[in-house]
Amino acid sequence: MTTDTGRTLQADGAGSDFPSTGTAESSRIALLTGASSWTLHPLPERGLRPLVLSDGPIGVRGVDEDTRPSAQLPTPTALAATWDLDLITRLGALIAGEARRKAVDVVLSPVVNLQRTPYGGRHFEAFSEDPLLTGAIAAQFIRSVQSYGVAVCAKHFVGNETETERTTYLARIPERALREVYLAPFERAVRDAGVWTVMAAYNRVDDGRLAAPATEHTRLINEVLKGEWGFDGVVVSDWLATNSTVESAAAGLDLVMPGPGGPWAEALEAAVSEGLVPAAVIDDKVERIVQLGIRVGAVGPESSATVDEDLPTKDSTRALLREAVARSIVVLRNDGLLPLSSRDLTSVALIGPNAVDPFVQGGGSAFVTAPYVVTPEQALREALPDALITTVRGTSGRAHARPIDPRLVTTPDGTPGYSITYLDESGNPLGAPRVVPAGEGWNRESPADATAARVQAVVTLDSPGTHRIEVGVSGQHTVSYDGTVVSESADWADHNVILDSSANHPGGPTGTFVVDEAPRLVTVESEQQIVDAGAYGRFVRFVLRHDKPELTPDDELEQAVAAAAAADVAIVVVGTNEETESEGWDRQDLDLPGRQNELVERVIQANPRTVVVVNAGAPVILPWLERAQAVVWWWLPGQEAGNGLADALLGVTEPSGRLPWTLPGAEADVPVSSTTPVDGVVDYAEGIHVGHRSWERLGRTPAREFGFGLGYGEWYYDRLEIIGTPDNLVAQVAVRNTGPREARETVQLYLEAPDSPVERPVRWLAGFAVADIPAASSRTVRIPIERRALEVWNVEQHRWEIPGGRYVFRAGRSSRDLRLSESVPLTDAG
Repeated sequence: MTTDTGRTLQADGAGSDFPSTGTAESSRIALLTGASSWTLHPLPERGLRPLVLSDGPIGVRGVDEDTRPSAQLPTPTALAATWDLDLITRLGALIAGEARRKAVDVVLSPVVNLQRTPYGGRHFEAFSEDPLLTGAIAAQFIRSVQSYGVAVCAKHFVGNETETERTTYLARIPERALREVYLAPFERAVRDAGVWTVMAAYNRVDDGRLAAPATEHTRLINEVLKGEWGFDGVVVSDWLATNSTVESAAAGLDLVMPGPGGPWAEALEAAVSEGLVPAAVIDDKVERIVQLGIRVGAVGPESSATVDEDLPTKDSTRALLREAVARSIVVLRNDGLLPLSSRDLTSVALIGPNAVDPFVQGGGSAFVTAPYVVTPEQALREALPDALITTVRGTSGRAHARPIDPRLVTTPDGTPGYSITYLDESGNPLGAPRVVPAGEGWNRESPADATAARVQAVVTLDSPGTHRIEVGVSGQHTVSYDGTVVSESADWADHNVILDSSANHPGGPTGTFVVDEAPRLVTVESEQQIVDAGAYGRFVRFVLRHDKPELTPDDELEQAVAAAAAADVAIVVVGTNEETESEGWDRQDLDLPGRQNELVERVIQANPRTVVVVNAGAPVILPWLERAQAVVWWWLPGQEAGNGLADALLGVTEPSGRLPWTLPGAEADVPVSSTTPVDGVVDYAEGIHVGHRSWERLGRTPAREFGFGLGYGEWYYDRLEIIGTPDNLVAQVAVRNTGPREARETVQLYLEAPDSPVERPVRWLAGFAVADIPAASSRTVRIPIERRALEVWNVEQHRWEIPGGRYVFRAGRSSRDLRLSESVPLTDAG
């Protein structure tokens, strides 16, 4: 394998300048396990400083002690909804700049797993349900970031499409589906974009010939990834995913994270000494990590390049993120209401739970702290300075309470915060109670000999009405309110409480208190285990939440209806929140939480001039879609949320997004609706028919199909030409903008093989291109068609081939709005 610096990595260890035993060997083996949760050991004899890794799907978080805010991008699905490779390139440059600012060498992004089902809890963090669109967006992102000397990590290799039992389930994927669908974006990341690191997933994989954990799958790592594809980078485990020493080392895994400790470390050194792992295997892993260090500038003199500390808030960053938000927005319906005219608006009713509290990012690895978040109200007030903006919530979109106001929490003696007393295994206190700020839910300073903790907090309910208090705990516990036990559990939690993110879930013991005269004090007490999460540390989780009395639900709805009726236009913002979309748990349904559908229906009746804005990352059912005059999908938009939305609604920037997944009209129609393994197995029984391919195969009608998006243009497709051979094939599509304004069209090309001798999808995406076209103008859009778009995987001969016969190329605006077709006979000249 030849690297991009001209050195050759020898699989058999030839050319290694390391001894096989002794102190140097120990330091080399130490390099293969993290020194901490986010850093690697140095290798001084090679001039390698410690490499730093960080989460990064929507921004670069930095390591734990770095509390500086990070530029917060729209969610990855929103970026895919732009179908805009130029925009992805510019956003990649921003991520690279943020990585340099935070001294990060490897950004753990992008997620190139597919959105196999809308019930997947991490759906928002992936790009698309389509392998070609996913691969194209991912490859462009990788090329952009790495061009600045910052590594990215394509994840999670492979079959990691759901969260339920994600550390143990077996993904059983038919060989054709594995090759044509689930491996395809990874292959593109390696072969087209030259990605420098790949992350092995938690789950196990059955590829038809070997069933093994992803960290031990020698066929996928050694034979396919490193062998067939020629990957010369580092294969890193997902955090705490590795459970073996010899098996994972032999299978091609290069780096175990996090550290210190784990299944390699001293155990791997012993395995080498005993001859169970050849020294040549260690040589290869070390060379790969050193090569990564060379690529990111971690070998040799320290870089003197300056970093831009103001990057997250610079005007150029704000403008870029604002553009990304607006361009990602998908217009699902528009009966002439959009774009709104700022000249004609004297009053606007801004309504909805997500108007008041927008959901800008999902939970888990994609979470970063933004320097600011622009709300819809802030943006509309700036854009419409002379209009009356009335903002009301209308209804709650949450099942659980919000984080408590820290000012309401004291210890029993009145000190702000809550108290925590650490206990030994006999239940005896270890020292005096410690006071913790009320907003701190993770207590990681427990003494080494402590096994449990007693937590006490006094909450002041400062207004009459009905209050709700919740406390989130993890593991074995007893929780009481005012001396009454409300929750007991004997279940002992270990590091898996981190891996399945149950430690982050907003659920918890709840108490409801009716206050006649305020203030009233409520004492919350918990005695609970200290959770040992291995490399993630030992912690006591105690998260207080509180809902204050407000209007009754019926009164809130009536307030919203009155505001809508009195306004020139109503903008209703509904959606999901961190309770429903997060890493660590899957969704139970596709409904909008609470009474949001009722809110939309009531507002539409009160004011037909209503724009409904859907603030969600993954599909939700919209029963009122055809009754609303205008509906747009806002995604999880990041720090420039409100500004991008205002620009789109007012026509400052065209909302030119196209759906990267299929929007169902009913849950019963969703092709893959279960995320629960059966006897530990997730069976990818739909094979190659994933996403929109399944909808076509089953003959079901979605609410909006894959690729759908109205934008503000009006389009006529004139002509389609297919030119060339399978190794150099191009589609040329003549498109005319018949509308009154310049607009952006995403020209989509689909393929059909009606006479195929082997099973094919009814229709599949073969290419796309974005074009900005002035009003009353035409343009010929050129779409290269890669050979792989024509190929199938021959499971008998284990190779790619193009079945001969007639292929129908179809160009249009979505997977079902197809305006032109051209039938072409093709044979495989390869």
